Amino acid sequence: MEWFNLLQWPAMATNVIAAWLIASTQKIRRQFGFWCFLAGNLLWGFWGWHEQAWAIVVLQIFLAGLNIRGVNKNENKNN
Repeated sequence: MEWFNLLQWPAMATNVIAAWLIASTQKIRRQFGFWCFLAGNLLWGFWGWHEQAWAIVVLQIFLAGLNIRGVNKNENKNN
């Protein structure tokens, strides 16, 4: 499945966009950034599972947990 290797590119792009968004001073952009990070976690997780890159899969699980924490903390923030 050569096409599956192409999944790396949208995963990378999603994470770059997410990093840009969470640096925003606007709450809605930060919120969307954390959701983008979660989408990136899923994409990298699927890719890692397919490639049997178990360290990547475990890393994405932990990063997803941190991103869920970020979503919750952002919701409680006033700005």
